[in-house]
Amino acid sequence: MELIDLAGYVLRALKVAVLVAAVYAFVHAAMQRPDAYTAVDKLTKPVWLVILGVGVLLLAVFDVMGMAIAAVAAGVYIVDVRPKILEVQGKSR
Repeated sequence: MELIDLAGYVLRALKVAVLVAAVYAFVHAAMQRPDAYTAVDKLTKPVWLVILGVGVLLLAVFDVMGMAIAAVAAGVYIVDVRPKILEVQGKSR
């Protein structure tokens, strides 16, 4: 196996992982109450749905740049917004 083939496999695996995270973030954002976003002083629910949806679309269209944008959008939502929304709704662990 050549190094180029290995890099291709790694990029494909990374793209799948980012896709799973971005779709999870989008679905989670869609299932939350709209007032929870404003209660934790974050962007509104429609804005987060647009950010995450555009991230997923860019991931489908562009390779590395789309992957980076989708990873950042999903990462910010999962690490920053999601825990605070769950906390304000009384669902935190």
